[in-house]
Amino acid sequence: MILPKSAALDISQYGKYNGMQISSFLTRKERLWLNHERTMGQVFLQQDFDRASERIIDSYYGAGVSAAKKKAGTDLWHYCTSRHCRDMILSFYLLGENDWPEDKIMNCLYALSNHGERHYKRIPIAKRDGTVRTLLAPDPLLKYVQKNILHHVLEGLSVSGCAMAYRKQPSSGIVCNAAKHVKKPLILKLDIKDFFGSIPFKMVLSRAFPVQYFPLEVGVLLTSLCCYGEYLPQGAPTSPMISNLVMKPFDEFMADWCSGQNISYSRYCDDMTFSGDFDVRKVRRRAEGFLHSMGFELNPDKTRVLPQSSRQTVTGLVVNDRVQVTALYRRNLRQEVHYCRRFGVKEHLLRSGKAERFLFPDGTVDCRRYLQVLLGKVQYVRLTRPEDAWFLKAEEWLKEAGYRYS
Repeated sequence: MILPKSAALDISQYGKYNGMQISSFLTRKERLWLNHERTMGQVFLQQDFDRASERIIDSYYGAGVSAAKKKAGTDLWHYCTSRHCRDMILSFYLLGENDWPEDKIMNCLYALSNHGERHYKRIPIAKRDGTVRTLLAPDPLLKYVQKNILHHVLEGLSVSGCAMAYRKQPSSGIVCNAAKHVKKPLILKLDIKDFFGSIPFKMVLSRAFPVQYFPLEVGVLLTSLCCYGEYLPQGAPTSPMISNLVMKPFDEFMADWCSGQNISYSRYCDDMTFSGDFDVRKVRRRAEGFLHSMGFELNPDKTRVLPQSSRQTVTGLVVNDRVQVTALYRRNLRQEVHYCRRFGVKEHLLRSGKAERFLFPDGTVDCRRYLQVLLGKVQYVRLTRPEDAWFLKAEEWLKEAGYRYS
């Protein structure tokens, strides 16, 4: 399985020819091991990984399963040696193209997989409801490796057509997700509680890196590089795609069941939407039962039942008659653009009290960043209203104004 050498980032940022730059993201102990090409350092790294792999393999097959049965479970890789596994890992170019010896590349990957938790930073993000979402952001080296896993490995795997998030196909995204539920008599919205945190290591291994495609040792290494300890981190570049792979059996089951009930179903990350004429309790029980069998739990606080007599929204877009943003959102946006053109960007920010959110480190107002925010909002509106002449002109003006502040 030889994959192209292209990578999403240039490894030279982290030291393509300079091991010290790359190893600056590793611990002191890991750096000592990394600087040995074939010494006890690599032996210890390999032993740590092998011990962890053995525990994971036991968990994968279940306690009390004999070695013979474990081997029988991977008949596809019966003649696969450690050298073959090593060659497969190297063929993914997880550290890009560099002049490192193979042993040093493997040392680096073992170090990252053995102590993955040390390579993440917690970032709190305030939510609209006042609660805080914690993102786990990988450091530049681990993020680079994960992006290569995403582009060289995961993007070759298929997900359900009902998964509308984190895909490059034109038939996905928030607009396409909402379009499936336009002019429906009833909409049911369900939300999965702690979605990413509820996806354990074992599930990532079996769904994203199954033994049908990868020797178990290779799958364990790739899974270790994508997980934060025992679960999938929200914030890693590989997590969105992996979540879609994990949810593929649920998506396909629900799509098949819903088609027989004349119900439209789609899922955008942890938000599931059902629309049509149906018994809400029956649909909820069906979805909840399957999710519980996978280890997920519904968030009852985010369950919504929307009849056509109310404002029906799906992924933030109104779908009663057509897909569009709310009238209030459009009206407020028109007002902001109008004030910028009438009073000037800086004056509007000062008058509205928004200036403190758009400041340079020296305390001056960053007008260009504010214009970029407005431009993004206008383009968001035009996703559903491309024919709207007012927003087309507003987009052109915001682009021109942004150039003046660049």
